[in-house]
Amino acid sequence: MIEQYVLGLQEVDETQVAVVGGKAAHLGGLSRIDGIRVPGGFCVTTDAFRRIMAEAPSIDDRLDELSRLNPDDREAIRTLSARIRRTIEGIAIPGDLAAAITRELARLGGRAAYAVRSSATAEDLPSASFAGQQDTYLNVVGPTAILQHVSRCWASLFTERAVTYRQRNGIDHRTVHMAVVVQQMVFPHASGILFTADPVTGNRTVSTVDAGFGLGEALVSGLVNPDVFKVRDGEIVAKSIAAKQRAVHALPAGGTQEVAIDAQRQERPALTDDQVVRLVRLGRRIEAHFGRPQDIEWCLVDDGFQIVQSRPITTLFPVPVLEAGDQENHVYVSVGHQQMMTDPMKPLGFSMWQLTAMVAMHEAGGRLFVDVTRRLASPAGRAGLLELMGKGDPLVRDALETVLDRDDFVPLLPDVAPGGPPAGGAPASIETDPAIVTELIERSQVSIAALERDIRTKSGPALFDFLLEAFEEHKRVLSDPLSIQAIMAGMEATWWLNDKLQEWLGEKNAADTLTLSAPDNITSEMGLALLDVADVIRPQAEVVAFLQGAEYVEDEAFLDELAKLAGGTEARDAIEAYLDRYGMRCVGEIDITRPRWRERPTTLVPVILDNVRNFEPGAAERRFEEGRQKALKKEQDVLSRLRALPDGDRKADEAKRMIDRVRTFIGYREYPKYGIVSRYFVYKQALLAEVERLVQADVLPERADAFYLTFQELHDVVRSHQVDAELIQQRKDAFRAHHALTPPRVLTSDGEALTGAYRRDDAPAGALIGLPVSAGTIEGRARVILDMADADLEAGDILVTPFTDPSWSPLFVAIAGLVTEVGGLMTHGAVIAREYGLPAVVGVEQATRLIRDGQRIRVHGTDGYIEILP
Repeated sequence: MIEQYVLGLQEVDETQVAVVGGKAAHLGGLSRIDGIRVPGGFCVTTDAFRRIMAEAPSIDDRLDELSRLNPDDREAIRTLSARIRRTIEGIAIPGDLAAAITRELARLGGRAAYAVRSSATAEDLPSASFAGQQDTYLNVVGPTAILQHVSRCWASLFTERAVTYRQRNGIDHRTVHMAVVVQQMVFPHASGILFTADPVTGNRTVSTVDAGFGLGEALVSGLVNPDVFKVRDGEIVAKSIAAKQRAVHALPAGGTQEVAIDAQRQERPALTDDQVVRLVRLGRRIEAHFGRPQDIEWCLVDDGFQIVQSRPITTLFPVPVLEAGDQENHVYVSVGHQQMMTDPMKPLGFSMWQLTAMVAMHEAGGRLFVDVTRRLASPAGRAGLLELMGKGDPLVRDALETVLDRDDFVPLLPDVAPGGPPAGGAPASIETDPAIVTELIERSQVSIAALERDIRTKSGPALFDFLLEAFEEHKRVLSDPLSIQAIMAGMEATWWLNDKLQEWLGEKNAADTLTLSAPDNITSEMGLALLDVADVIRPQAEVVAFLQGAEYVEDEAFLDELAKLAGGTEARDAIEAYLDRYGMRCVGEIDITRPRWRERPTTLVPVILDNVRNFEPGAAERRFEEGRQKALKKEQDVLSRLRALPDGDRKADEAKRMIDRVRTFIGYREYPKYGIVSRYFVYKQALLAEVERLVQADVLPERADAFYLTFQELHDVVRSHQVDAELIQQRKDAFRAHHALTPPRVLTSDGEALTGAYRRDDAPAGALIGLPVSAGTIEGRARVILDMADADLEAGDILVTPFTDPSWSPLFVAIAGLVTEVGGLMTHGAVIAREYGLPAVVGVEQATRLIRDGQRIRVHGTDGYIEILP
């Protein structure tokens, strides 16, 4: 293969990122768009960079050293990256390479001024922009200076910021190469940035233009505040003109300098309204070419625009893909915020949740959303949905109301059946009878046992046909009217008690105490059962010592190794019994691809050790009985106070009926999720057996690759024994990129991401506002934990985490309070916090960033806010 060291920009396009890097590839693509002007220039290719790197073999060793550094070790990264840069800049450019560059300069005009710009192969990508990570040099004059700055661009691949960015994004330094763009310099009247979608709200129908005088460096460096224009449908809908006191201009001999702007010009717009609209029109043409919203750098020269860069806006949350021709407005509500799992899911995970869900779900950014547009279009449906969302998560309701406040985004249509029950209204009531819960649990167990029995004989394509039928049974169990009635009975009784007892007795969230140690709560039982496991392990010193080093033991060997120790058989049997009942659970359990506790039992070790250290024998039984007694005492207190009121006997009788109803049904709220996850583990074991056969047949390189295929795609691979390796790699890249995105509670088809606000003023200044879900006030040390496997808790600690699903409940027995970023009144963390009597506030935006690990905080679980203490 003949190496190419120089290519004209007109010779390249966006398919050649590996040869010319992201920036040059996009510039080449831009130059091919009708009506788009791009300053002329050429690219020094990655072949040239590789040749330079080969001149210094010592760099290989330094790259090895660099890859081993912690991304947070800034001093070590700074020192080593500076050494690599000095080495690269010290390499003389070989004669034939220098000649190729100077020939191209002579063709363009050797004494003209140029911009010399880095163009890395991991730059301006759809999943990671790498904006500002490498260097650009403006107004470089003369071949000698240009060659020197080409070397500097190569070296800038190893700036401290670029190295750290790659390490944080899991990108191997050796896989990234540097090309360099040499482009004729333009000397603009004004310049700036055009976003073809609003970078703050995500709205794809709104373009934002930032503009200033002179070169764009003044805006990029923060030297001046820009003029800001917002444009929708060809009209400026908002603008803000800044006082622009400084600008950056080019010097005749090369380089740039800051200059002061005349006082009479400072507050003049850098662009006329007509120019703004014209620029946005060009931006839409560029967006259409690249197929996604763009971040575009532009210059205004003689009333004409020149485009000097265009890259994807990587921070926008994707919009669910609509059917071809669908131009209607849509409003989506996040599933993850309801299910307490806002991390991205792999394709097999979200596709199986879609196939087993009761309503249609749409994927975007690795998360699932439900389209609620039709319900919002009906007056009764809108009222019912807003009420339901408000009870669960007020931020979702506020976000929906924000959309509805927009003129005609979701117009109201007449209800189909006036006078009928509101959409989503409560099902018919049922008797307060514990036997109903017993029957429902038995039904679920029978259905799962049948699934386990029948799936054993299925393999190949027949397994997938069987699973599609099993998914229908899955949905039938979930939609059992009696099950829904039981869930609603517990929730409605809770709401009734909180509303009435506040009205009659002035007491907030009284139901929180009345639900302590409610029977039949599978999730709270799971937390207490791990205390019993700790009781078995605590007396066995050799077992405890083994567990303290268990992170070095493979999960497959863990239980066998445990049994070899003194007291280890009893410990293994206790853990095995726990896994038999709860081993199908894990963090993020709605994603079938996540490793279950049965598959990775060492996940439980930190929690078991916390329980060994923090509790005395018999703690599980004691805690449950203490909660039951507190609830009983609270019931007696409430009823006694009610009877002392006017019409007190009636109020007390009504309250007693509701207390009995809550205690009968609220625990069952957790069981359907347990049933779902139990079924999921059966599905997963059968699918993994099939995937193992594909690996043995060399169809798939490794088992985990199957997780990046949807259920239907995996079905096709099993049938054809052919797999698209490129598709799997694309999915892996996308999954990594999705981790950087924050999913909104509400998303519109315009791309607008809404998180909602509490709109409260009843908390102290500086307090972090959230939703009160479990009453009480507690003060203690905040433990910010992002991964359950990193738990290291002491009695009295307050757990601060993004979200908790049922798998986190074993931690709840050791903590004194709970703060989460996601959650609602009836989500799992809230239910278990009430079960255990833990003051809890959920839905606290950015709690894990605003609260530092180890800080003392005070959680006001009754009023819904957190104070950070000095």
